[in-house]
Amino acid sequence: MAGLGFWDDQDSAQRAIAESNTIKSWTEPWAAADSDVADLADLLEMLKESPDEEIENELARAIVRARSAVQDLELRNMLRGEDAHRSAIVTINPGAGGRESQDWAEMLMRMYTRWGERRGYRVSIMDVLHSEEAGIKSATLEIDGEFAYGYLSAERGVHRLVRISPFDSQGRRHTSFASVFVYPVVDEDITVDIQDEDLRIDTYRASGAGGQHVNKTDSAVRITHVPSGIVVSCQQERSQFKNRSKAMKMLQAALYQKAQEEREAERAVLEGSKEKIEWGSQIRSYVLQPYKMVKDHRTKLDVGNADAVLDGDIDPFIEAFLREAGTRARAGRGN
Repeated sequence: MAGLGFWDDQDSAQRAIAESNTIKSWTEPWAAADSDVADLADLLEMLKESPDEEIENELARAIVRARSAVQDLELRNMLRGEDAHRSAIVTINPGAGGRESQDWAEMLMRMYTRWGERRGYRVSIMDVLHSEEAGIKSATLEIDGEFAYGYLSAERGVHRLVRISPFDSQGRRHTSFASVFVYPVVDEDITVDIQDEDLRIDTYRASGAGGQHVNKTDSAVRITHVPSGIVVSCQQERSQFKNRSKAMKMLQAALYQKAQEEREAERAVLEGSKEKIEWGSQIRSYVLQPYKMVKDHRTKLDVGNADAVLDGDIDPFIEAFLREAGTRARAGRGN
């Protein structure tokens, strides 16, 4: 990168830097894991030569570190699809049920925000439409970080909540649904063909909770892609130009994902696969009454600490899904 003429072609230089960072994202964790394993051998040798409780405790801690590092590499190895390394755009929409499902959708928005923050990702609210009663009518998050899409692709589908409703004066149990869609953030070097005549662009005033205006100009932007029916909106910025730019980015991601899904569907038909590529199926249930448990219907994994899950601790579900998907893929290649 310090070579003569490297920055003469900015696009080429940026691609080289991106490729270098991708390679480093594998080589550096591998080197760290290799170092952890080497430490184990050294500590074990020391313990053999001079039995000591302090060395024994350090060895136990080193085993935990090494196991975690190796498991993380194994998990990331399952994310080696062409888009797995990208950042993610997450959209959340409540199902039927009014404020019950709208409140549930807002709980999911918080859950994914907390998950992203725990992982050190940058989480931005691109668009949110608050309900006047409770919760949200829709939300779009951008979760910016390496492999965010690879991990969050496990979250596509319908999420079900069972609880005693805080809005029911008789204290009855309610079931609510919300859907989660995940798209990869498309890089500038990927071209998605969008014709101006296929777009309907509307502007409106951005608003906060309860409909309170956060500015007095029509800065928020909604873009409808007429041929596909895809609608995106952004009110993150005070500038209409910036919101339009980000909305176009969201539309590119949605159209790119739609094209990928169509190719996967065609491939599944050709391969005789019985699996349908559809994100409308119920993937997980979050039960808060009469007991607390979160159960993934795809992997059969269940976790008793529902509060921790709703606070963003969803990695066990993501990891179980990715491991099972990897097992299925290997079995398919073996046929």
